[in-house]
Amino acid sequence: MFWMDCFPVNAEPGITDNSILIGQSCALSGPAAALGKELKSGAEAVFNQINNSGGINGRKIRLISRDDGYEPLRCIQNTRKLIDEDKVFALFGYVGTPTTKAAIPMVDEAAIPMVGPFTGAGFLRDTRDGQRNVFNIRATYDKETEALVNLFHKRGISRIGVMFQDDSYGRAGLSGVLKALKSLNLNIAGKGSYERNTFAVKSALVRLRRSNPDAIIMIGAYRPCAEFIRLSRKIGFNPEFANISFVGTATLIRELAGSGDNTHISQVVPSPLDDSSKLVKSCNALMGRTATYGELEGYLDAMVLIEGLRKSGKNLTRSSFVKAMEEIRGFDAGDVKITFGPNDHQGLDDVFITRIVNGQAETIN
Repeated sequence: MFWMDCFPVNAEPGITDNSILIGQSCALSGPAAALGKELKSGAEAVFNQINNSGGINGRKIRLISRDDGYEPLRCIQNTRKLIDEDKVFALFGYVGTPTTKAAIPMVDEAAIPMVGPFTGAGFLRDTRDGQRNVFNIRATYDKETEALVNLFHKRGISRIGVMFQDDSYGRAGLSGVLKALKSLNLNIAGKGSYERNTFAVKSALVRLRRSNPDAIIMIGAYRPCAEFIRLSRKIGFNPEFANISFVGTATLIRELAGSGDNTHISQVVPSPLDDSSKLVKSCNALMGRTATYGELEGYLDAMVLIEGLRKSGKNLTRSSFVKAMEEIRGFDAGDVKITFGPNDHQGLDDVFITRIVNGQAETIN
Protein backbone atom coordinates (compact mmCIF):
# COMPACT_ATOMS: atom_id res chain seq x y z
CA MET A 1 0.00 0.00 0.00
CA PHE A 2 2.87 2.36 0.89
CA TRP A 3 4.47 1.79 -2.54
CA MET A 4 1.18 2.59 -4.28
CA ASP A 5 0.85 5.85 -2.34
CA CYS A 6 4.36 6.99 -3.25
CA PHE A 7 4.20 6.06 -6.92
CA PRO A 8 0.69 6.69 -8.32
CA VAL A 9 -0.30 4.26 -11.05
CA ASN A 10 -1.61 7.09 -13.23
CA ALA A 11 1.38 9.42 -12.83
CA GLU A 12 2.10 11.46 -15.98
CA PRO A 13 5.24 10.21 -17.79
CA GLY A 14 8.29 12.38 -17.19
CA ILE A 15 6.73 14.48 -14.43
CA THR A 16 7.67 14.46 -10.75
CA ASP A 17 7.16 17.07 -8.04
CA ASN A 18 10.55 18.58 -8.88
CA SER A 19 11.38 17.70 -12.50
CA ILE A 20 10.18 17.63 -16.11
CA LEU A 21 11.93 15.13 -18.36
CA ILE A 22 12.36 16.16 -22.02
CA GLY A 23 13.78 13.88 -24.74
CA GLN A 24 15.78 14.68 -27.87
CA SER A 25 17.18 12.60 -30.71
CA CYS A 26 19.60 14.48 -32.94
CA ALA A 27 22.91 14.22 -34.76
CA LEU A 28 25.73 14.56 -32.23
CA SER A 29 28.21 12.63 -34.38
CA GLY A 30 28.79 12.15 -38.10
CA PRO A 31 28.67 14.63 -40.99
CA ALA A 32 25.69 16.57 -39.56
CA ALA A 33 26.87 16.65 -35.95
CA ALA A 34 27.29 20.43 -35.80
CA LEU A 35 23.56 20.90 -36.40
CA GLY A 36 22.53 18.85 -33.39
CA LYS A 37 25.26 20.25 -31.15
CA GLU A 38 24.35 23.86 -31.94
CA LEU A 39 20.61 23.39 -31.41
CA LYS A 40 21.25 21.52 -28.14
CA SER A 41 23.69 24.17 -26.92
CA GLY A 42 21.24 27.04 -27.41
CA ALA A 43 18.38 25.15 -25.77
CA GLU A 44 20.45 24.03 -22.78
CA ALA A 45 21.46 27.64 -22.08
CA VAL A 46 17.76 28.46 -21.60
CA PHE A 47 17.02 25.34 -19.55
CA ASN A 48 19.99 26.02 -17.25
CA GLN A 49 18.86 29.60 -16.73
CA ILE A 50 15.32 28.48 -15.87
CA ASN A 51 16.58 25.75 -13.54
CA ASN A 52 18.89 28.19 -11.73
CA SER A 53 15.85 30.39 -11.14
CA GLY A 54 13.82 27.61 -9.55
CA GLY A 55 12.36 25.88 -12.61
CA ILE A 56 8.76 25.89 -13.83
CA ASN A 57 6.30 25.76 -10.95
CA GLY A 58 9.08 24.28 -8.84
CA ARG A 59 10.07 21.70 -11.44
CA LYS A 60 13.48 21.74 -13.10
CA ILE A 61 13.93 20.69 -16.71
CA ARG A 62 16.11 17.72 -17.50
CA LEU A 63 17.03 17.12 -21.14
CA ILE A 64 18.04 13.64 -22.31
CA SER A 65 19.76 13.86 -25.71
CA ARG A 66 20.48 10.73 -27.72
CA ASP A 67 22.74 10.67 -30.77
CA ASP A 68 21.16 9.38 -33.99
CA GLY A 69 23.95 10.41 -36.36
CA TYR A 70 21.28 11.78 -38.72
CA GLU A 71 20.14 8.23 -39.51
CA PRO A 72 16.41 7.32 -39.39
CA LEU A 73 16.89 3.82 -37.93
CA ARG A 74 18.91 5.13 -35.01
CA CYS A 75 16.33 7.86 -34.48
CA ILE A 76 13.59 5.21 -34.27
CA GLN A 77 15.62 3.30 -31.67
CA ASN A 78 16.32 6.48 -29.69
CA THR A 79 12.69 7.58 -29.76
CA ARG A 80 11.48 4.20 -28.56
CA LYS A 81 13.95 4.37 -25.65
CA LEU A 82 12.99 7.94 -24.80
CA ILE A 83 9.28 7.08 -24.70
CA ASP A 84 9.33 3.55 -23.26
CA GLU A 85 12.46 3.45 -21.08
CA ASP A 86 13.27 7.04 -20.15
CA LYS A 87 9.55 7.86 -20.05
CA VAL A 88 10.02 11.47 -21.08
CA PHE A 89 7.17 13.95 -20.91
CA ALA A 90 7.76 15.48 -24.34
CA LEU A 91 10.14 15.39 -27.31
CA PHE A 92 12.13 18.43 -28.36
CA GLY A 93 14.67 19.60 -30.92
CA TYR A 94 14.75 16.64 -33.29
CA VAL A 95 17.13 17.42 -36.16
CA GLY A 96 16.36 16.56 -39.77
CA THR A 97 13.47 15.56 -42.00
CA PRO A 98 14.22 11.83 -42.52
CA THR A 99 14.88 11.27 -38.81
CA THR A 100 11.85 13.22 -37.60
CA LYS A 101 9.64 11.53 -40.18
CA ALA A 102 10.76 8.14 -38.89
CA ALA A 103 9.77 9.12 -35.34
CA ILE A 104 6.29 10.44 -36.13
CA PRO A 105 4.43 7.08 -35.96
CA MET A 106 5.70 6.69 -32.37
CA VAL A 107 4.74 10.28 -31.56
CA ASP A 108 1.21 9.57 -32.78
CA GLU A 109 0.98 6.22 -30.99
CA ALA A 110 2.09 7.65 -27.64
CA ALA A 111 0.27 10.99 -28.11
CA ILE A 112 3.44 12.65 -26.89
CA PRO A 113 4.08 16.35 -27.62
CA MET A 114 6.96 17.25 -29.95
CA VAL A 115 8.23 20.83 -29.98
CA GLY A 116 10.63 22.60 -32.33
CA PRO A 117 11.78 19.96 -34.83
CA PHE A 118 14.71 21.34 -36.84
CA THR A 119 13.09 20.77 -40.23
CA GLY A 120 10.84 22.74 -42.56
CA ALA A 121 9.14 19.71 -44.11
CA GLY A 122 5.48 20.29 -44.93
CA PHE A 123 4.12 16.96 -43.64
CA LEU A 124 4.72 18.11 -40.05
CA ARG A 125 2.52 21.16 -40.48
CA ASP A 126 -0.82 19.56 -41.30
CA THR A 127 -2.87 19.22 -38.12
CA ARG A 128 -5.63 17.63 -40.22
CA ASP A 129 -3.26 14.81 -41.09
CA GLY A 130 -2.77 13.69 -37.50
CA GLN A 131 0.07 16.02 -36.47
CA ARG A 132 -1.88 17.31 -33.45
CA ASN A 133 1.07 16.88 -31.09
CA VAL A 134 3.79 18.52 -33.20
CA PHE A 135 4.51 22.24 -32.74
CA ASN A 136 6.75 23.78 -35.39
CA ILE A 137 8.53 27.06 -34.83
CA ARG A 138 10.75 27.60 -37.88
CA ALA A 139 9.43 28.56 -41.33
CA THR A 140 8.81 25.83 -43.91
CA TYR A 141 11.18 24.78 -46.68
CA ASP A 142 8.55 25.99 -49.13
CA LYS A 143 8.93 29.49 -47.66
CA GLU A 144 12.73 29.33 -47.76
CA THR A 145 13.00 28.04 -51.32
CA GLU A 146 10.38 30.52 -52.52
CA ALA A 147 12.44 33.36 -51.05
CA LEU A 148 15.59 32.14 -52.82
CA VAL A 149 13.85 31.63 -56.17
CA ASN A 150 12.32 35.12 -55.91
CA LEU A 151 15.72 36.59 -55.04
CA PHE A 152 17.28 35.21 -58.22
CA HIS A 153 14.24 36.02 -60.37
CA LYS A 154 14.31 39.67 -59.30
CA ARG A 155 17.94 39.77 -60.39
CA GLY A 156 17.03 38.48 -63.84
CA ILE A 157 18.15 34.88 -63.24
CA SER A 158 15.63 32.38 -64.59
CA ARG A 159 17.76 29.26 -65.19
CA ILE A 160 17.80 27.73 -61.72
CA GLY A 161 18.99 24.23 -60.89
CA VAL A 162 18.87 22.16 -57.69
CA MET A 163 21.46 20.01 -55.94
CA PHE A 164 19.68 17.94 -53.29
CA GLN A 165 20.12 15.18 -50.74
CA ASP A 166 18.32 12.10 -52.05
CA ASP A 167 15.87 11.54 -49.20
CA SER A 168 12.73 13.11 -47.71
CA TYR A 169 14.64 16.28 -46.74
CA GLY A 170 16.12 16.85 -50.16
CA ARG A 171 12.87 16.05 -51.92
CA ALA A 172 10.95 18.44 -49.66
CA GLY A 173 13.33 21.23 -50.66
CA LEU A 174 13.20 20.23 -54.33
CA SER A 175 9.41 20.33 -54.17
CA GLY A 176 9.56 23.86 -52.76
CA VAL A 177 11.80 25.04 -55.58
CA LEU A 178 9.53 23.48 -58.21
CA LYS A 179 6.47 25.17 -56.70
CA ALA A 180 8.20 28.55 -56.65
CA LEU A 181 9.40 28.16 -60.24
CA LYS A 182 5.93 27.13 -61.39
CA SER A 183 4.42 30.26 -59.82
CA LEU A 184 6.75 32.27 -62.06
CA ASN A 185 6.07 30.12 -65.16
CA LEU A 186 9.62 28.79 -65.08
CA ASN A 187 11.02 25.27 -65.41
CA ILE A 188 13.90 23.77 -63.48
CA ALA A 189 17.17 24.11 -65.37
CA GLY A 190 18.68 20.88 -64.05
CA LYS A 191 19.10 18.77 -60.95
CA GLY A 192 21.55 16.41 -59.30
CA SER A 193 21.52 14.48 -56.04
CA TYR A 194 23.79 12.76 -53.51
CA GLU A 195 23.26 10.15 -50.79
CA ARG A 196 22.69 11.28 -47.19
CA ASN A 197 25.72 11.22 -44.86
CA THR A 198 28.16 11.07 -47.78
CA PHE A 199 30.21 13.65 -49.70
CA ALA A 200 29.66 11.90 -53.04
CA VAL A 201 28.58 14.95 -55.03
CA LYS A 202 30.62 14.49 -58.21
CA SER A 203 27.83 12.87 -60.21
CA ALA A 204 25.48 15.69 -59.19
CA LEU A 205 28.10 18.19 -60.33
CA VAL A 206 28.46 16.46 -63.72
CA ARG A 207 24.68 16.53 -64.26
CA LEU A 208 24.30 20.16 -63.28
CA ARG A 209 27.31 21.36 -65.23
CA ARG A 210 25.85 19.71 -68.30
CA SER A 211 22.56 21.62 -67.90
CA ASN A 212 24.53 24.83 -67.14
CA PRO A 213 22.13 26.76 -64.83
CA ASP A 214 22.88 30.33 -63.80
CA ALA A 215 22.04 29.58 -60.17
CA ILE A 216 21.91 26.43 -58.04
CA ILE A 217 19.81 26.06 -54.90
CA MET A 218 21.29 23.40 -52.64
CA ILE A 219 19.23 21.24 -50.28
CA GLY A 220 21.81 19.44 -48.20
CA ALA A 221 24.08 19.40 -45.15
CA TYR A 222 27.19 21.54 -44.76
CA ARG A 223 29.93 19.10 -45.81
CA PRO A 224 28.51 17.85 -49.13
CA CYS A 225 27.34 21.37 -50.00
CA ALA A 226 30.79 22.78 -49.29
CA GLU A 227 32.37 19.98 -51.34
CA PHE A 228 30.04 20.74 -54.26
CA ILE A 229 30.92 24.45 -54.21
CA ARG A 230 34.68 23.76 -53.92
CA LEU A 231 34.68 21.27 -56.79
CA SER A 232 32.56 23.55 -58.96
CA ARG A 233 34.93 26.46 -58.56
CA LYS A 234 37.93 24.22 -59.08
CA ILE A 235 36.70 23.28 -62.57
CA GLY A 236 35.57 26.80 -63.45
CA PHE A 237 31.84 26.17 -63.04
CA ASN A 238 30.60 29.32 -61.31
CA PRO A 239 26.82 29.73 -61.12
CA GLU A 240 25.26 31.57 -58.17
CA PHE A 241 25.04 29.24 -55.17
CA ALA A 242 22.36 29.26 -52.48
CA ASN A 243 21.54 27.04 -49.51
CA ILE A 244 18.58 26.75 -47.18
CA SER A 245 18.99 27.16 -43.42
CA PHE A 246 19.39 23.46 -42.54
CA VAL A 247 22.83 23.55 -44.14
CA GLY A 248 24.33 24.98 -40.92
CA THR A 249 25.67 28.45 -41.67
CA ALA A 250 28.66 28.66 -39.30
CA THR A 251 29.93 25.21 -40.21
CA LEU A 252 29.41 25.74 -43.94
CA ILE A 253 31.52 28.89 -43.75
CA ARG A 254 34.27 27.01 -41.89
CA GLU A 255 34.14 24.10 -44.36
CA LEU A 256 34.46 26.48 -47.32
CA ALA A 257 37.57 28.00 -45.74
CA GLY A 258 37.48 31.34 -47.54
CA SER A 259 35.93 30.12 -50.79
CA GLY A 260 32.31 30.78 -49.78
CA ASP A 261 31.96 34.48 -50.59
CA ASN A 262 28.74 35.43 -52.41
CA THR A 263 27.02 32.16 -51.46
CA HIS A 264 23.46 32.88 -50.33
CA ILE A 265 21.77 31.19 -47.35
CA SER A 266 18.14 31.53 -46.33
CA GLN A 267 17.61 31.81 -42.57
CA VAL A 268 14.62 31.30 -40.27
CA VAL A 269 15.84 33.44 -37.36
CA PRO A 270 17.44 36.90 -37.34
CA SER A 271 21.19 37.24 -37.70
CA PRO A 272 23.14 36.55 -34.48
CA LEU A 273 25.14 39.67 -35.44
CA ASP A 274 22.05 41.90 -35.35
CA ASP A 275 22.50 44.01 -32.22
CA SER A 276 19.15 45.72 -32.83
CA SER A 277 17.28 42.44 -32.20
CA LYS A 278 16.11 41.87 -28.62
CA LEU A 279 16.05 38.14 -29.26
CA VAL A 280 19.65 38.18 -30.43
CA LYS A 281 20.80 40.40 -27.56
CA SER A 282 19.24 38.16 -24.91
CA CYS A 283 20.61 34.99 -26.51
CA ASN A 284 24.13 36.32 -26.93
CA ALA A 285 24.12 37.66 -23.37
CA LEU A 286 23.11 34.27 -22.02
CA MET A 287 25.66 32.42 -24.19
CA GLY A 288 28.39 34.90 -23.20
CA ARG A 289 29.40 35.24 -26.88
CA THR A 290 27.90 35.60 -30.34
CA ALA A 291 25.66 32.59 -30.93
CA THR A 292 25.48 30.65 -34.17
CA TYR A 293 22.24 30.49 -36.16
CA GLY A 294 21.67 26.97 -34.85
CA GLU A 295 22.19 28.04 -31.24
CA LEU A 296 19.85 31.00 -31.70
CA GLU A 297 17.17 28.67 -33.07
CA GLY A 298 17.66 26.26 -30.15
CA TYR A 299 17.37 29.20 -27.76
CA LEU A 300 14.10 30.35 -29.38
CA ASP A 301 12.66 26.82 -29.47
CA ALA A 302 13.42 26.37 -25.77
CA MET A 303 11.75 29.68 -24.91
CA VAL A 304 8.57 28.55 -26.66
CA LEU A 305 8.66 25.19 -24.87
CA ILE A 306 9.06 27.02 -21.54
CA GLU A 307 6.10 29.26 -22.32
CA GLY A 308 3.90 26.24 -22.98
CA LEU A 309 5.00 24.60 -19.72
CA ARG A 310 4.29 27.78 -17.77
CA LYS A 311 0.85 28.18 -19.28
CA SER A 312 0.02 24.57 -18.40
CA GLY A 313 0.13 25.34 -14.69
CA LYS A 314 1.06 23.13 -11.76
CA ASN A 315 -1.12 20.18 -12.82
CA LEU A 316 0.96 19.43 -15.89
CA THR A 317 -0.19 16.70 -18.27
CA ARG A 318 0.52 16.05 -21.93
CA SER A 319 -3.02 17.03 -22.88
CA SER A 320 -2.93 20.23 -20.79
CA PHE A 321 0.41 21.11 -22.38
CA VAL A 322 -0.93 20.67 -25.94
CA LYS A 323 -3.93 22.82 -25.02
CA ALA A 324 -1.67 25.49 -23.51
CA MET A 325 0.55 25.52 -26.60
CA GLU A 326 -2.49 25.96 -28.84
CA GLU A 327 -3.50 28.96 -26.72
CA ILE A 328 -0.20 30.82 -27.23
CA ARG A 329 -1.02 34.12 -28.95
CA GLY A 330 1.66 36.62 -29.84
CA PHE A 331 4.25 35.26 -27.42
CA ASP A 332 7.00 37.89 -27.50
CA ALA A 333 10.38 36.19 -27.64
CA GLY A 334 12.09 39.53 -28.14
CA ASP A 335 10.89 41.10 -31.44
CA VAL A 336 9.84 37.65 -32.68
CA LYS A 337 6.21 36.81 -31.94
CA ILE A 338 4.87 33.25 -31.84
CA THR A 339 1.21 32.34 -32.31
CA PHE A 340 -0.38 28.91 -32.40
CA GLY A 341 -3.99 27.68 -32.58
CA PRO A 342 -5.96 24.43 -32.60
CA ASN A 343 -5.54 24.19 -36.37
CA ASP A 344 -2.28 26.11 -36.63
CA HIS A 345 0.88 24.53 -35.23
CA GLN A 346 3.21 26.73 -37.30
CA GLY A 347 4.88 29.42 -35.19
CA LEU A 348 6.82 31.53 -37.70
CA ASP A 349 6.86 32.19 -41.43
CA ASP A 350 9.74 34.69 -41.48
CA VAL A 351 12.65 34.08 -43.85
CA PHE A 352 15.83 36.18 -43.95
CA ILE A 353 18.30 36.06 -46.85
CA THR A 354 22.00 36.25 -46.09
CA ARG A 355 25.12 36.25 -48.24
CA ILE A 356 28.61 35.18 -47.20
CA VAL A 357 30.94 38.19 -47.30
CA ASN A 358 34.50 37.98 -45.95
CA GLY A 359 33.66 34.84 -43.99
CA GLN A 360 30.46 36.15 -42.39
CA ALA A 361 26.79 35.77 -43.27
CA GLU A 362 25.41 39.26 -43.86
CA THR A 363 21.67 39.88 -44.09
CA ILE A 364 20.73 41.41 -47.43
CA ASN A 365 16.97 41.93 -47.04
